Amino acid sequence: MEETILSIINENPIQVTRLHALFADMNTVDIAGLFQDMSREKVIRIFRLLPKNIAADVFSYIEPEEQQIIVEALTDSEVGDIMNHLFIDDAVDAIEEMPADVVNRMLQNVSAERRKLINQILQYPDDSAGSIMTTEYVELREDASVGEAFEHIRTTGINKETIYTSYVIRRDRFLVGVVSAKDLMLADPQDKIRDIMDTNPVFAYTTDDQEAAAGLFRKYGLLAMPVVDRDQHLVGIITVDDVVQVIEEENTEDFEKMAALTPSDEPYLKTSVFKLTRNRIVWLLLLMLSATVTGGVIASFEGALAMLPALVVFIPMLMDTGGNAGSQTSTLIIRGMALEEIRFRDLLRVLGRELCIGLLCGLGLGLINFVRVYFMYGKNPFMSLTVTLSLLITVVIAKSIGCVLPMIAKKLKVDPAIMAAPLITTIVDGASLMVYFSIAKMIFKL
Repeated sequence: MEETILSIINENPIQVTRLHALFADMNTVDIAGLFQDMSREKVIRIFRLLPKNIAADVFSYIEPEEQQIIVEALTDSEVGDIMNHLFIDDAVDAIEEMPADVVNRMLQNVSAERRKLINQILQYPDDSAGSIMTTEYVELREDASVGEAFEHIRTTGINKETIYTSYVIRRDRFLVGVVSAKDLMLADPQDKIRDIMDTNPVFAYTTDDQEAAAGLFRKYGLLAMPVVDRDQHLVGIITVDDVVQVIEEENTEDFEKMAALTPSDEPYLKTSVFKLTRNRIVWLLLLMLSATVTGGVIASFEGALAMLPALVVFIPMLMDTGGNAGSQTSTLIIRGMALEEIRFRDLLRVLGRELCIGLLCGLGLGLINFVRVYFMYGKNPFMSLTVTLSLLITVVIAKSIGCVLPMIAKKLKVDPAIMAAPLITTIVDGASLMVYFSIAKMIFKL
């Protein structure tokens, strides 16, 4: 389909009727995909050929760079037409990604009412529930009948982002309940909305963190959720498509932090080499400096190494195993906290489980390592015992640190992802060396 459309566009003259027929059979998301990595001229050309009834929908799925190209190429009238047909949350998303001069042009060519709504949402803090909500929803009165509700939905629903859930409010916009399309369809037309609505709706406040709002969607299996102010007056709703985007952004941010990267909102291929370098070098510098702890430990046991140089051979294995053990635990704990399966009150319980896991893993690895070291390094039982005990204690310490640090970070309102693999590995490296050399000095009486 994509190749057919591109071939028609390259024809002279263009078969507009045939092109419109092809667009009519395509999903708007797939049409938006045509604009990726295209030249400026082709982006403008294809967008101008889109049927007017789908142009705004396609625009909402296009990448910000292509959106800017389109806005700059369109007339004021065409920009206004696009902005007035976008859902409010999509309009806000587009504006947030644009340079100031383009934003001014977009707002100047939108209706006064929509401009007020857009500016209202833009005023909410970044990453808040209010910043991702839309104001296009179906509202009902509790004293209306089901028949009247259906007529209201038929009249106004075409311009709403979703009609699967309607929100019941009083005259002062106080949220009193929600009613689903299923409830309406199964009810008698004479029934009152107050008799079939859910009077305990799940809602978020405008200032709630968007990640917390996403957690409510996951917990209650919602498709849409009302957003209220501190007086519980309905001001908007969040739909599941926006939540999916939030979850994706939050997961990406966590992965970047766990890999010792400064989070970035820009795609990899569209981020400058200088910015990518800046995002990485800060953490690399901090970890490099923190690694001086490891060097200090080795220096403090320089005498032991001089008397028994064979100890050096096992340092990389101990450090790597400890780092990997800590990373395994921290990854699972951070993920469990993100899904609200683990809370700070579970600290002792989690620590107990990880101590048991550490002992079992350490014993298994230690027994295998004892045999390996004994036969590969001169059948020296003292060396085998030194390495085995060090490995066992290192794994237990690593598992303990891997679970405790992220949970403490969460309690202190610090992102637990910061306490992930790189930082934990650095701490465990120093601890494992101290354990190793201490055991070696005790067994070999150095």
